[in-house]
Amino acid sequence: MAGLQLDTPVQFVRGVGPVRAGQLQQIGINTVGDLIGHFPFRYDYRPRSQPIGSLRLDETATIVGQVNRVRTRGGFGRRTIVAEVQDGTGTCMVRWFNSPYLQGRLGPGVVITATGKVSHYRDRGCLTNPKYRIIGNEPLEQIVNGEQLDPVYPASAAISSRQIAKFVGTALPEVIEQVEEPLPENLRTVRDFPPRRVAVERYHLPTRADDIEVARRRLAYDELLVMQLAVQLRRAHTARFERAVAISTSAEIDRRIRARFGFQLTPGQNAAVAEIVADLARTQPMRRLLQGDGGAGKTAVALYAALAVIARRRQVAFLAPTEILAEQHYGKITHYLAGSRVGVELLVGKMPRQVRDDALRSLADGRTNLVVGTHALLEEDVEIPWLGLVIVDEQHRFGVRQRARLRGKGRDPHYLVLTATPIPRTLAMTVFGDLDVSSIRDMPPGRRPVETRLVRPAETAQAWERVREELRSGRQAFVVYPLVERTESLPLKAAVEEVEQLRRGPLTGFRVELLHGQMPRDRKEAVMARFAAGEIDALAATTVVEVGIDVPNATVMAIHHAERFGLSQLHQLRGRVGRGAHRSVCLLLADPESETALERMSILCRTTDGFQIAEEDLRLRGPGEVVGQRQHGTPEFQVADLTRDVDLLETSRADAAAIIAEDANLSAPRHRALGRMLAERFGDSIALVDVA
Repeated sequence: MAGLQLDTPVQFVRGVGPVRAGQLQQIGINTVGDLIGHFPFRYDYRPRSQPIGSLRLDETATIVGQVNRVRTRGGFGRRTIVAEVQDGTGTCMVRWFNSPYLQGRLGPGVVITATGKVSHYRDRGCLTNPKYRIIGNEPLEQIVNGEQLDPVYPASAAISSRQIAKFVGTALPEVIEQVEEPLPENLRTVRDFPPRRVAVERYHLPTRADDIEVARRRLAYDELLVMQLAVQLRRAHTARFERAVAISTSAEIDRRIRARFGFQLTPGQNAAVAEIVADLARTQPMRRLLQGDGGAGKTAVALYAALAVIARRRQVAFLAPTEILAEQHYGKITHYLAGSRVGVELLVGKMPRQVRDDALRSLADGRTNLVVGTHALLEEDVEIPWLGLVIVDEQHRFGVRQRARLRGKGRDPHYLVLTATPIPRTLAMTVFGDLDVSSIRDMPPGRRPVETRLVRPAETAQAWERVREELRSGRQAFVVYPLVERTESLPLKAAVEEVEQLRRGPLTGFRVELLHGQMPRDRKEAVMARFAAGEIDALAATTVVEVGIDVPNATVMAIHHAERFGLSQLHQLRGRVGRGAHRSVCLLLADPESETALERMSILCRTTDGFQIAEEDLRLRGPGEVVGQRQHGTPEFQVADLTRDVDLLETSRADAAAIIAEDANLSAPRHRALGRMLAERFGDSIALVDVA
């Protein structure tokens, strides 16, 4: 076979073969190009080696030597492998516990390098469980005399970082000159970046620590620029080709809508309404994200938008992630619209066939102006012929293609997204980059902030007394657990076992019920309905209560093992209480052992500002955890880090806008390589960027 090319299947890299190729494919490496685009996530520093004869007790050292002999001690499950290594200046023992896979790799004549702390073993120097490497074709002089930064790659149980490093080292010299430069030369020069092929080579094989950050920033910029180009291209396409029905409002329409609420909108709600009204008046479809904490009044703003659209004889679809949440939205909306001529329907999966058929006919012939539903709205037989606005609540709970399917039921409808998880600014520019953002930062009058307290194990008794005080006052409580059932691998309290402990222990005499996501839907919904009706005093639940339960009488929440949850999830859970006029408290039952866990608890105790919490959560956990479920159609950054590369994000956004303004199709010769990188990164999902 001819020499390697970037599109050569990875199995043809020397040493890979069909079996290893299958293992590499499991982590997304199919071609040689994928292999050299699989970058390290950290580096191990291997210091200059020293002669074995100069080793000192209790010092950390690196040795290079030849294995004389290998012995195995102990039985199955407790096996110790001991190798005798010499280098001409002395002999050192190297031993590993519970590493049976080494038995077939070590033998007389094998040369290894090992780094660890020097101890005694049978009157000789010894390294125990050291970091090690078996030397292949690498020049021994370089190992003995040099210092090296060893790349550590994302790997799997089937294939190790060391194996990936070996394959990269084999392929990289052969294909590095094939790496294309995507940036126009003038842009690369202005931004003071090295050529891409230099960055790729230095990131895999740095010769000094300074190489790593220079290369990383170049590669991170490329990732961010491609993402921003996708966003800007979609915006440009929407502006040029998509046409929605312009929805104009009037003073009379505004007066009639506001009269439906029975309360004054807050300044934050009014600002969001003004932005939405301005969007709806354009023929370019609105793409807007409305964010605010639970209880900030997002539903009222969404209903204002819906009624403005309905006033111009267009239909509205309101998509919610669960049946309970859909029913709650439906209940609120029908309450606001009592006595009006607006036709409202609920469409969920559990409906009787005849009721569903009637709802579909009413929707298809236009008698239904506003339909609230779950995934049932996405079914093929659902027709919404005059769809003018799509409202999606907590859109991260839906797949990109699902949302596109609903959008496809109308001719370029306007699109409004609601989220109770405030989005950090950097994520708003990337994952939600095609959406304009409205934020409601104030709370409705009378809404009190929730007191939050960290409760350590020694303070548990006082915490339960606080819960009982609330229940004796006629209020209700949530008790949240991280698990449904106890597991051997995680020694944590679980809802199923603990509900009985609550009934017999701290909450004796109160009505305590169980709620978790694995319960049958009908039973789960019955429990939630009884809790909302005040027939249950305390709900022992998992995070299924994170969204979809609005019980103003619930004033206390106790969260077990709170250190196991992310900040934003804790904030979301806390938002289930404090929804009424009574003072509320959230008790974080935790024993944080790490500094990071303690910092999370401290942040939550000192602020109820969801926007500040979202930024802190991003800083502590990173974007993957904050966004939640992986969305098909949205990129994952392998090198860019949204918590440290804010400047690169801002720069790439400005550069992408300038490029698209100059060359909207990326057809100019200097932009074609960028176009190819964009197509390679997004593939056929580029058309879905706007709903990502």
